[in-house]
Amino acid sequence: MASDCLFCKIVAGDIPAKCLYEDELCLCFADINPQAPTHLLLISKLHLPSLAHATPQHAPLLGHLLAKAGEVARSHTLDRGYRVVLNTGADGGQTVDHLHLHLLGGRPMAWPPG
Repeated sequence: MASDCLFCKIVAGDIPAKCLYEDELCLCFADINPQAPTHLLLISKLHLPSLAHATPQHAPLLGHLLAKAGEVARSHTLDRGYRVVLNTGADGGQTVDHLHLHLLGGRPMAWPPG
């Protein structure tokens, strides 16, 4: 854990968040600045600054996050579709330096996204 990381503080319980899902590797809660009717964050409990910092040893964690995103989407009845976004670095739109996925749904998604 990084002591100055917002998401590490949420994982530690120092900052409250209404958790929608939690297991030994990740937790899920609503984004405070939603960009769609459903906008959830799935964050790693392990402090990994971004996908750019991932190594082959992180493959099980990355797969777990994607699988859980699908489970959470199903539990939120996003049957018509949804988008999973993983921003990496400042130019990629990442604002919190802690690996996390955005799960967006509840409306049609446009392309290109940026």
